[in-house]
Amino acid sequence: MKTLFKWLLLVSMTLLSLDVAAERIKDMASVLGVRENQLLGYGLVVGLDGTGDQTTQAPFTLNSTLTMLAQMGVNLPPGTSLQLKNVAAVTVTAALPAFARPGQAIDITVSSFGNAKSLRGGTLLMTPLKGADGQVYAIGQGSLLVAAAGNSKNDVNHLIVGRIPGGATVERLVPTAVGQGDFIYLELNSGDFTTAARLADAVNREISPETEIATALDGRTIQIKAPVGGARVAFISRVENLQVAAAQPVARVIINARTGSVVMNQSVRLDDCAVAHGNLSVVINAESALAKDAIKANADKGSLVHLKRGVALADVVSALNSIGATAQDMLAILQAMKSAGALRAELEII
Repeated sequence: MKTLFKWLLLVSMTLLSLDVAAERIKDMASVLGVRENQLLGYGLVVGLDGTGDQTTQAPFTLNSTLTMLAQMGVNLPPGTSLQLKNVAAVTVTAALPAFARPGQAIDITVSSFGNAKSLRGGTLLMTPLKGADGQVYAIGQGSLLVAAAGNSKNDVNHLIVGRIPGGATVERLVPTAVGQGDFIYLELNSGDFTTAARLADAVNREISPETEIATALDGRTIQIKAPVGGARVAFISRVENLQVAAAQPVARVIINARTGSVVMNQSVRLDDCAVAHGNLSVVINAESALAKDAIKANADKGSLVHLKRGVALADVVSALNSIGATAQDMLAILQAMKSAGALRAELEII
């Protein structure tokens, strides 16, 4: 845990020493309408070595198998009881990329839907993959690739999820709005008015210095007038490779309550405060009675941290780590600082 805190401290101090660097527009924004679409299907995996669903506990697997056989022209007598061991019901998921054309192959993920013990060695039968509108956009089929456990004792042998690289073929085109209208719209990955204004200024300055073609509509969306036809692709390529200095982000501290990880950005600062937690004390440029009492109560125990006002939170983490504070001590102290209004940052606990 101490190594983790030292690593976090090093990252934070490195960030503090760096100026805001310019980034490509394509790394901070995306073209509105250019997106992936999620696909979902239900199918059967066959050819398992006795590790399939137990049909008495997963009757939907048996029903699906009988329906498939009927579609293939195999009609079983009523009341026939099948004890299937080599078949498993599965869900099939995929991400349909933007501009995917019919005939293009995409990767799919196959996950057990019933109580199968393993999907290793199985083959997915033809499975329609549907979008949110209920239309079939791809067809999946093929042999599953299930990862095997390694030699380490920490490796997890997860056998009920597999992948089929290029296992689905796109059957339907999803239209996009990039080539329509006089404008394109850029959407920032993280909304910020300053960054949006800078982005619009960069486009106007580098591409059209005489006529303003870019306007920030709000803190996330930038409207840009673009040429039509084939020239639009080259125009978008030029725009997304422009360099823009992103605004300094909102001060934020993120705490993982399960692992004790603390991640902060370079904007985090602290105000006057005195925190006593167990046999630990943190005093930040405070002359109040509370601070003096905390100092007096803990000075003899070698557990006192006295820092100046405006100090970076990274310094507090380092100081607490140096006197043996545990992860839970760190979480409690940071939450107390936030409640007292001394932590000038958003505190997010995950």
